[in-house]
Amino acid sequence: MRDDYQSIYDMLHSIYHRHRRMHPQNRDTQQMCCMWSTDDPPDIVEGTPPFDDMEEAFGISIDDDTASEFYDMDLDDAARKILEMKAG
Repeated sequence: MRDDYQSIYDMLHSIYHRHRRMHPQNRDTQQMCCMWSTDDPPDIVEGTPPFDDMEEAFGISIDDDTASEFYDMDLDDAARKILEMKAG
């Protein structure tokens, strides 16, 4: 189980880092919201590129409610949520 978590965390961190770099005004706080502009946050996060990448990488589906949950999480909590979603 630890290996599954670490694998998910590592992939999620890679996705996080790729999208966070697009918003240099955001500090690297490990908060999922930093994958979007924190100066001008999107009204709707579902279906945005960070979540598209997460759905593809982990084989999960992220609806609007789940997207809102992820947006407010840090990477550790998000990795645990993905692990739960994959477990079904």
